[in-house]
Amino acid sequence: MKKLFYLFAILLLISACTANQEKEGYLFSYFTGRSHDGLHLAYSDDGLIWTALNDGKSFLMPDVGKDNLMRDPCIMLGPDNLFHMVWTTSWTDKVIGYASSKDLIHWSEQKTIPVMAHEDSARNSWAPELFYDKETQRYLIFWATDIPGRHSPIKFTEKEKYNLRIYYTATKDFETFEPTKMFFNPDFSVIDATIFPYKDEFVMFLKNENPNPPEKNIRYTTSKHAEGPYPTTVSAPITRDYWAEGPTALQVGDTVYVYFDKYRNHQYGAVRSTDLKEWEDVSDKIKMPRGIRHGTAFKAPMSIINKLKEFNTKTEE
Repeated sequence: MKKLFYLFAILLLISACTANQEKEGYLFSYFTGRSHDGLHLAYSDDGLIWTALNDGKSFLMPDVGKDNLMRDPCIMLGPDNLFHMVWTTSWTDKVIGYASSKDLIHWSEQKTIPVMAHEDSARNSWAPELFYDKETQRYLIFWATDIPGRHSPIKFTEKEKYNLRIYYTATKDFETFEPTKMFFNPDFSVIDATIFPYKDEFVMFLKNENPNPPEKNIRYTTSKHAEGPYPTTVSAPITRDYWAEGPTALQVGDTVYVYFDKYRNHQYGAVRSTDLKEWEDVSDKIKMPRGIRHGTAFKAPMSIINKLKEFNTKTEE
């Protein structure tokens, strides 16, 4: 009888814990145009159909950096229950932008993180991304920078003369930051790296940015640790013969979607897989907000998403 009682008590406890686990939904942070109007958000119920929030208007205007841009906004929900965001502030800055929020509506004061300020010849700090490393309990922040003469040479074109590699720093509180280090240094120009946990590995999706002959495709490499090292021998392209950039990954059920900006076509694309080996192009199956540019897909509690659905800038003014 006691065994039945204990079993019943355990089942009740499991049921209570499950009930307290709030259902999650899917959000997408992105920019439009030249990014002067800041942060845009969209939501989805299935990973295919994405609807702009706030009637397609901005949630946050940029006010830091040389050019006051908010390109490539990357958002993640940390273990502190805060949404942390980093972004590209300028084409030529040695800093990246940072802000945090509890609800994606009200944001902290924006600040800059001087990720490449120590490098006199660094030309840029582009497309920063965030990942929380549970193993070391630190946030990894990584981005692409060109330091002339520093990296293995590539062939340039007349218009494209950037030779980019992925650098990173780490922090526990977004107040103090570890010294910047090289993160991923292949023999090709690389940008738009993003980390995605999959089973017992960490997958780094990235863009091969070689201009001559042009690659402009999405590939990936894997590691047993979020912080790497990641092999510089990468996969074959998972995208097709269009030019693609800004990959971001999202798991919906058993399916992994990788979304990307088909920037020459002025539209968004996606591929999906259930094993990260065979990839199906589903660009014709997705629907994205008008004018969407390079951003991040991420999960958020439904309570947050429902408030975002109700929010309208006009009612807040």
